[in-house]
Amino acid sequence: MSTERVLFAFVIVLALTLNAGFITGDMADIRHHNVYELFAALVVSLVATVMKFGDRSPLGSTMLATSLVADLQLIAAAVAWGIYGQADVLTAHQSVTVVSLAVGAGVANVVSVVMLIIEMANLRR
Repeated sequence: MSTERVLFAFVIVLALTLNAGFITGDMADIRHHNVYELFAALVVSLVATVMKFGDRSPLGSTMLATSLVADLQLIAAAVAWGIYGQADVLTAHQSVTVVSLAVGAGVANVVSVVMLIIEMANLRR
């Protein structure tokens, strides 16, 4: 077992689970979503992207692309929340916008994890 591969898989799955934790709850109620969890999801997603730059596997370029999509979606969600947060309370529409952007990142993370599983299943000893 390679420590590098374990760490790689850990960070990819952590990015997915943090994102899933953020998007869980009523989309229209921002109180169901924690800004620090969005921040953690974004940071871990960026770390996963950096780690994928070194991946030379056959699926590596596609995994990097999914990670870049997730980063873009999470950055957009954080920027939207920052802009909308200038008011005291976010409206339902604004909350749905922030969470739906994070859902898009979650879809990209799911694709990345599925590709990771496929790659691990195809490894030969």
